[in-house]
Amino acid sequence: MADRPTISLKTGKPARDPRRPRVRGGPPPKAEAALAAAPDRTPPPQRPQKPQRPGPEPAAPAARGERPAPRTAPQAAGARPGPNPGTHRGPGPGPKPGPEPWPKPAPAAARPPRPAADAPRRPPPAAPRPTLPAPSASAEGVRINKLMTDRGLASRREADEWIAAGFVRVDGAVAQLGQRVPPDAVIAVDERARQEQQRRVTVLLHKPVGWVSGQPEDGYEAAVALVTAANQWDGDRSGIRFNPGHLRHLAPAGRLDIDSTGLLVLTQDGRVARHLIGDETRVEKEYLVRVERVDGEPVQSTDIGPLRHGLELDGVQLRPAQASWQNEQQLRIVLREGRKRQIRRMCELVGLKVLGLKRVRIGSVPLGQLPEGRWRFLRDDERF
Repeated sequence: MADRPTISLKTGKPARDPRRPRVRGGPPPKAEAALAAAPDRTPPPQRPQKPQRPGPEPAAPAARGERPAPRTAPQAAGARPGPNPGTHRGPGPGPKPGPEPWPKPAPAAARPPRPAADAPRRPPPAAPRPTLPAPSASAEGVRINKLMTDRGLASRREADEWIAAGFVRVDGAVAQLGQRVPPDAVIAVDERARQEQQRRVTVLLHKPVGWVSGQPEDGYEAAVALVTAANQWDGDRSGIRFNPGHLRHLAPAGRLDIDSTGLLVLTQDGRVARHLIGDETRVEKEYLVRVERVDGEPVQSTDIGPLRHGLELDGVQLRPAQASWQNEQQLRIVLREGRKRQIRRMCELVGLKVLGLKRVRIGSVPLGQLPEGRWRFLRDDERF
């Protein structure tokens, strides 16, 4: 039968209840009793401290109301005096001498002054300019076009057009463009200004060779640039005085080639434009054409019958035209339609080369005695 382990019970003091408060003066716990019973131990000897290096004496505190003394450079930088590099403490050989330090630059006060020749000379500061008061509107006046706009007489553009035409007077005198007048000036506008504003004009121009009838292209200028006050024909009997407003929306009614000359119509009236270049227009256009034979034969031997009827351009039958000889080298051709380079292409189909072309009539309005490069207004009694 195996031996069973025996359990021994020790009798002693019952365990202390931790919830029960400790009574002062009672027996100490085991740890405190062990420390009390242990023999006295002397503390270990302390290591000797290094002697303090002499440093700057601390400054005495400043009295109330006094400013503290300025700090020196080492104190300001917070640097502590280091050991002398020539001394060595401790066993073993001393440290190897290091490289010599770079020489410190001399302070600014010790540097030699720069020669006067090298020193840049600064000009003396300029005296401040006196600020002049801004001129008031009453001192210089107000621009006349602005004053007319403020009074509701016209817009600025209309005012400039009326002033350029001489329809505006200020205190009885004819106004000038850009003129300044007093705010209380008396401005009078001619009644013809309103009539001219509502009137749409039509211009007859004798276009020279080298000018395009429409928009500028390939370095050539538009013919509308010739419509200026200086180029108006002296024989104009329309009674209309030119002003810059007549150039507004002025467009060509029909084309005339850059190599051609003669009558060109420019108009502001859409009714005139539709009458001349509409799809159903039947207005005659008369041309004088100087030609020669392509093969070198005499011009009079050319059969011009196809020019009157029977030709096609771009697959479209042309309307009947009039063609007759004016002299040995010149044809008279009357068309009732206008296609691009129509007469030149018609002449090529019959073996002729166009040397010169001039339009002399549109409808019942002839070119007449109008010089080349000049223009005039269409009169009220004229109809295309």
